[in-house]
This record gives sequence, structure tokens and C-alpha cells, in this order.
Amino acid sequence: MSFFIVTDTSANLPTELLVKYGIPAVPFSYCRDGVSSVCEDTRTFDGAAYYGAMRAGERITTSQINPQKYLDAFEPILQAGNDLLYVGMSSGISGSFHWANVAAAQLRLDYPQRQIELVDTRTASLGEGIPVLKAEEFRQAGLSLAETAERLRAFCETMYSVFIVDDLMHLRRTGRLSGAIALVGTVLQIKPMLKGNEEGKIVNFAKIRGRRKAVEALAEKSDTLAAAPEEQIVGIAHADCPEDAALLADLLRKNRPPKEILTVCYEPVTGSHVGPGTLARFFEGGPGVRGK
Repeated sequence: MSFFIVTDTSANLPTELLVKYGIPAVPFSYCRDGVSSVCEDTRTFDGAAYYGAMRAGERITTSQINPQKYLDAFEPILQAGNDLLYVGMSSGISGSFHWANVAAAQLRLDYPQRQIELVDTRTASLGEGIPVLKAEEFRQAGLSLAETAERLRAFCETMYSVFIVDDLMHLRRTGRLSGAIALVGTVLQIKPMLKGNEEGKIVNFAKIRGRRKAVEALAEKSDTLAAAPEEQIVGIAHADCPEDAALLADLLRKNRPPKEILTVCYEPVTGSHVGPGTLARFFEGGPGVRGK
């Protein structure tokens, strides 16, 4: 193995894939009723119960990954004589990537013979996870660490993340929403549509009436903006709305079927910010796609 790939749990990749490729995920933490937890194995996460509790009014708080956690994850890899690539959550919505850089700066002093590269995906969930899989593809193709990091940064420029939420409250409360417009109200069934912009921040750019039309709008984004979907692994993430996720997958297969659709339930930390009922779509587009 030419270098190790490390990510964080915000990448929302199934545990089976992380184990298959030997990719560690540094865990974000969340707190319920004063008890701090992490989700290091997606197979044990009960999404229906978790998001059901949120619907019932439970408030979840989350914590950034601190420098010590990064040091604990990175140092054993370097001690064993390996170079390291970290693929992380957007610096536009979390300070964790900053702390990863702080840890990396210290480790470069301690292990000057080792190479460390950090890539800010400027998105989260499978918008982060798909670049992790792309990094693995580059590694298997024999690219060096520097080559992989360079190509991955270019790939992240074309990663489009778009999603619908039932309520902007969760994103507003946790400060993850930039430039939000007022929510008209649930009576009219207006569904906000959001995306990750060029800076990796979340922006609200459309409102659609009706859940079915909102799901169809997610599929239409792929029809108009996806680059060669037949060659892509594309992502769907949902916060306890599996029926909508299945509908979206069916719609994607109609016009421009992807090579593969990876569907996951939002892991608890990212999911606590977007809220129950969120449905997201992740795919590779062309140059400048994040601004569209």
C-alpha cells in the first residue's frame, strides 16, 4: 500500500466499505440527554429510532473533532512508516478540518520523513464519501500520494450536493445554513432545496411545493448537471425517509442511469443538522457545477 487513506464519520460510508478498503474514519461525537456518543459502525445505528426521537422534540448537540483525536488517528499510521491522505468534511460547515491541519502541522515536525496530505471536500455525507472512494480508486491505480491529492481536489470541485429538508429549523439552530430565505410554512407544503456552494457552505436556492415534486426536482438536477452518470457511483442519503430514497433511485434510473447508486441513512451527527425527512443527492458534474 503506497499510502493510507483516512476520513471521518461525516463521510457517511457504510462500515462494510471502510473495512473492505482499510480506511479508518475519525469519529464525530454527538450528545443525547447529557451522554456523549459516537457512531463508528453504521450497522448498529437505528436511524428510524434516532430520527423518530428528533421528530418528537429531542435536541441533539454535536462536537467538532479536536486535534488530539486527529493525532490519535494519524500518528500510528506515520509511526508504522506510512504516508497519509486525509479526506475531510467541509471547512465551510465545520471547524474540524482546521483542527486536522493543526494536528498535521505537528506531525510533520515529528515525522519529517513522512508525507501528509489533507483534502477539504467542501461538502459532507456522501458528497464527502464519494471522494473517499475516488481516492481509493486512484490508490489502486498506482497513483502517488501527491498525484492522488491533486486529482482529488479537482474532483471535489465537480462534486454536486443537493438536498431537500422538511424544516430549516435544524440547520438554522446549528448555524449550518448561509443565506437562508424564510420558510413559507408547512401548510403550503413548501420544501426548501439546498446545496453546497463553491465555498462548501450550505445555501438555500429554491422552494418547491409538495414532497413528490421536490423528489422529482432532485432527480432533474442529475438529468441536467451530471457528467457521464453511466460511469459514476452516485449517492443518495436520507434521514429516515427510505421510501423517498427508493423513489429517487427509481427516477434516476429512468433517464440517465448511473453506473451505481449508493444509498445510506444519514449518520447521526450530520443528520442532526439537516433533520428528519431530509433527502440528499450527490453526483459529479462538470466545471463550475457548484455555482449552478
